[in-house]
Amino acid sequence: MADPIDFYFEFSSPYGYFASTRIEALAAEFNRQVRWRPILLGPMFQATGSAPLTDIPVKGQYARHDFKRTAKLFDIPYRQPDPFPIGTVSAARAVLYVQQQDKDKAAALSKRLYRAYFAEGQNINQTEVVLANAEQLGIDAGELENGIAQESIKALLKKEVGDAMARGVFGSPFLFVDNEPFWGFDRFDHVRKWLHASDSARR
Repeated sequence: MADPIDFYFEFSSPYGYFASTRIEALAAEFNRQVRWRPILLGPMFQATGSAPLTDIPVKGQYARHDFKRTAKLFDIPYRQPDPFPIGTVSAARAVLYVQQQDKDKAAALSKRLYRAYFAEGQNINQTEVVLANAEQLGIDAGELENGIAQESIKALLKKEVGDAMARGVFGSPFLFVDNEPFWGFDRFDHVRKWLHASDSARR
């Protein structure tokens, strides 16, 4: 089987949410798996001198309009969260911890937390909200709470963010397909075309 698609995402990213609903189908078209990689955009914004889209004059107003339009065009449940954006450290740590036991369940938790925030109005900045959603998937909330607090998991998230930045990641969603970088949900068709061309070249 070909290498997995590396899918970097931040839980406060609307476009990351949209991508999370389609990434597995995209990968399956080319007989690939998805490697779910939670990150934090805060350190990346500091390094690049950027900011959340909605905090940027003019561009922020357009972005809020585009969030809703994209959701409608792709038939993805969406409700503009409030507060927005939020800190997502607990959510990211939770996924990294669960990945150590069950990668499929970690992917399910990623999708569950995204939907909770962007479709159901739940504030996943709160650890108790993260734990409640994990429990819905059969994940032991007490064990997960302890896992999130482990120094090894805290260090792992910092390493993941640092490694992502070193690799050139600066936003969410960000994909690597055979080390070819693609930024944004609107690049999924580019990924398809690139993979079709790559597959044809191998034949």
